[in-house]
Amino acid sequence: MTVSTRKDSVLTIPQPANLEEAGLDLQLVVELVLKFLYAHGSQTARDLVDALCLPYAGSLERALSQAKREELVEVTGSNGIGELAYRYALTSKGHHRAQEYLARNGYIGPAPVPIEQYRSVVTVQSLRTIPVTPQAIRRALGRLVFSEPVLDQIGQALNSGQAIFLFGKPGNGKTALAQRVVAMYGGAVFVPHAILADSHIIRVFDRHHHHPTPEQPAGDRRWVLCERPLIQVGGELTLEQLDLIYDERNRFYEAPLQLRANNGVLLIDDFGRQRVSPRALLNRWIVPLEQRIDILTLHTGKQIEAPFEGLVIFSTNLQPTDLVDEAFLRRIPNKIHLGNPTVQQFADIFRAQCEELGIPFDPQGLAYLLRTYYVGKRELRACHPRDILRALVGAARYLGREPRLTPDLIDRACRSYFIHP
Repeated sequence: MTVSTRKDSVLTIPQPANLEEAGLDLQLVVELVLKFLYAHGSQTARDLVDALCLPYAGSLERALSQAKREELVEVTGSNGIGELAYRYALTSKGHHRAQEYLARNGYIGPAPVPIEQYRSVVTVQSLRTIPVTPQAIRRALGRLVFSEPVLDQIGQALNSGQAIFLFGKPGNGKTALAQRVVAMYGGAVFVPHAILADSHIIRVFDRHHHHPTPEQPAGDRRWVLCERPLIQVGGELTLEQLDLIYDERNRFYEAPLQLRANNGVLLIDDFGRQRVSPRALLNRWIVPLEQRIDILTLHTGKQIEAPFEGLVIFSTNLQPTDLVDEAFLRRIPNKIHLGNPTVQQFADIFRAQCEELGIPFDPQGLAYLLRTYYVGKRELRACHPRDILRALVGAARYLGREPRLTPDLIDRACRSYFIHP
């Protein structure tokens, strides 16, 4: 397989001319054909090309010819002119053979990509090859407000390509910042439908996490051009989700989270509140974080090497030193503290939220809010303007009024938002 990059920096993966270039065994493709026909009934050769994402010439043509010679499939008619219009169906023998294949491996879908080819593409698409500029950071953040030192630290961290630890009190934008990192890198990446490792199929593409671009380039259709992935997990994360997930019923594997996040971002939100301890989680990733290689275990006990090319971001409102010791923190070289906003930053956020929610900004209303509910009572938080103003809009609608920064509407919003107004 040849991987190339055009002048506009878009990766191209050409269509394989034959099974050898695809890195696939003829028998595997025959099995995929039979299983698909078993599941979907009679299909044209064109339908099989679309379903298995392999070209007819040099690949499916050979598999169908082999299946016909073994009397596993038969041509039952034609939906048009040419070989692609021939309609194929399983014979009685093919029906039984497909059941045998499904009993061993229930995967039905696009042909997999050999893990060696997967490693090559992931390496070419590595985030470490992409420079992130101050302009790209500001463009991605839009109207989010952060201090210049924080933006500088983020830029340096992204250009290092190493894990990031975001920490600070809740409500100051850690999650919002992390979610915009993929936009700071920009671009799109190729994600395979599935990969083949030691004769086992691992499904990678997942529409919940991978979002195809509107236009798909010509080339190897086993790969889908997607927006750079962002996979976010919180307190529900377990160690089991970080290894291959074997589907006992269908007898194939689902990729773990970090594999699906390759060439993108894996955000561990609320770090320290998972059912797995921070120490156990970091122990699992000591080697991957340093060597960019992950060791995954098949249900047979055999281990395989997979690329670990996603940017891992840990986000927590706990003190890092309360979670892990210095030796573990050393393995997360970029530690960025997000503090409370200044009064000016709070005002900037408040003004932007007023504009977004259609509330006329009134500096006297903001002054009333700060004087009544903050001075000597509580710290500023970056999330407060959004939350308070949304509550204000709700109060205004309830009363049948236009939302304005009046003392009574501010009081109503704050009484419902703060536990101790």
